[in-house]
Parts: sequence; structure tokens; C-alpha cells
Amino acid sequence: MKRCHACGAPWVSEKKQPGVKEFCEQCGAYLHCCLNCRFYDPSKHNACAIPNTDWVGDKTAACFCDEFEFADRDAPVRPEAKRDEARSAFDRLFGDD
Repeated sequence: MKRCHACGAPWVSEKKQPGVKEFCEQCGAYLHCCLNCRFYDPSKHNACAIPNTDWVGDKTAACFCDEFEFADRDAPVRPEAKRDEARSAFDRLFGDD
């Protein structure tokens, strides 16, 4: 599912890609940005899997990249859920005492 990089809210639209200045209804973050692109890879040159793209300084800002494709992502895991899971694993291992 296509989701906002900032808050994880699903992007529901009949369009294939968000517009350049389109933003998340829930948190206001830009949707057409590097962090939402399926080619975003911080380990690559220009943080992009496509080698000839231009450098974008702010990865959260709206970008005009023609190569942009909205990434499909799973729902983000809440930090509280990770904490609770770790606590229950610890309790199972060492007991509730």
C-alpha cells in the first residue's frame, strides 16, 4: 500500500502518482518526495537507485523528479508495540517477578 513516509497514513487516490505539490491529509508532509520514492536508497549516489538523477538536498521536500514512483510499504510499526513485544519476550524468558 502507498503510505506517507512521515506518518504512515495510506494514500488513497485514483491517480497512479501524487502531484508534485500534493501533501498528506493527515500530517501535511509532501507525498511526491524522495523518501516516498521506490528508488530512494541512502547507500547509493545521490541517495537514489537511478544513477543519473539530480541531487535533492531536502529528501522530505517536494521534488520534480521524472523518475519518481510511489513506494509500496507495509504499515509502520508503532514504537510502543516494539517496546511491549520486547517486554513480553523478556518476561517469558526471566519471569514476571
